[in-house]
Amino acid sequence: MHSTNSTLNTIALGLSVLLGGCSVDTMPPANLPAARADIPVPDALPGWRTWAINRVLEGRVDWQGARSGFVVLVARNGHLIHSASVGHQDVEAELPMTVETRFQIASMTKPVIAVAAMILVEEGILDLDDPITKYLPSFSSVEIAEFDAQGNVSGTHPPENPILLRHVLSFTSGMGPGMDKSSLAKRWQEEGIYHGEGSLTERIERLAALPLFFEPGTEWRYGNSMDVVARIVEIASRQPLEQFLEARIFRRLGMDATYYYKDMPENEPLATMYFLDDKGDLVPADQTHIPDDWTPGGFGLVSTAPDYMRFALMLWNDGVYNGVRILKKASVERMQTFEIESGVLTNAGIQGLGFGLGVAVVADQEKTTRTTRTGDFSWSGAYGTHFWVSPSTGITLVVMQQQFMPPGSGELPIVPALVQALALTDE
Repeated sequence: MHSTNSTLNTIALGLSVLLGGCSVDTMPPANLPAARADIPVPDALPGWRTWAINRVLEGRVDWQGARSGFVVLVARNGHLIHSASVGHQDVEAELPMTVETRFQIASMTKPVIAVAAMILVEEGILDLDDPITKYLPSFSSVEIAEFDAQGNVSGTHPPENPILLRHVLSFTSGMGPGMDKSSLAKRWQEEGIYHGEGSLTERIERLAALPLFFEPGTEWRYGNSMDVVARIVEIASRQPLEQFLEARIFRRLGMDATYYYKDMPENEPLATMYFLDDKGDLVPADQTHIPDDWTPGGFGLVSTAPDYMRFALMLWNDGVYNGVRILKKASVERMQTFEIESGVLTNAGIQGLGFGLGVAVVADQEKTTRTTRTGDFSWSGAYGTHFWVSPSTGITLVVMQQQFMPPGSGELPIVPALVQALALTDE
């Protein structure tokens, strides 16, 4: 195992020893069946690992005051083996965090949209090699940017190949904005889907007028690709996105607390978003960034840890959860198959990751910064939420928190990395 991974284990144990006593609620979530009833209940996490996970959670909340709270679920071989909640979903109102607390899951929306697209691929309604112009004709005139020595756009030219469905599902489409501060990235931010008003349909049309960063299929770039997938799902299914997700995924998996913010029932509590101010104090963040009038494909869903664990266990179990099949085994395997084997999140200092369809996949465990195994797949959200599936070890993990971390703040979601290290029981 790479030394970085061993270091994470050491840090996790060291923190847990330093933090002393623990006030973590370990009440398991109600109505969370095993993914596979035919697999015997595995042994629980070793006691020291459970103890260490809980102390890491409490340390960030009570000792450091850096987070309002967490919910963590760990499953092995389809069975829940650890549940923990700590802190508050609303600090000012002294409303405690519970395992059923609702969170904005941000980019953890993306794997859900990818599954929606794969359902339609299975049914022959979509094909991974479909040009997106089949559904979005406005992209027929898209251009690729040419850059000068300073990184500014000096011209454009037509792509050699069309953008395919597989490209938008794998973030190899060439679309922005990405995670850098280039002039073209700024243009994607200012002229793309994030500003102004409009439906998903109207916002996607804006993207067709923006230059791509590179030839489709050649590189990986984070951006609006999954928003395009969401619109294609609407067009191909002839249903509004939220209706398709509810009927084909959420209702069938029992994800009763998962929906877009605009569809949240009245008076349902939602974990308050926080950030750290210049003094290092926890302060409620502005909630106006919540999309309440449209349905993004790249973010926007509200969910709970048990709901997302149902989704994650479905992927772990080759497309089936609690006897309900969402995808065929071949489709889930296809999601985990590399479309690109390198270049994923390298601008954030991350190595060893490739990307399949809707999920990051570990290409080389020796290069990763988290304790993980080659072939593990996962994704995270901007507010520190994280899910991770490790096929070779049988571990499935969901971590929920609600912390706004502005770009360039230097804040890292260290708790998911530490919990992931402690959840692996085979070392």
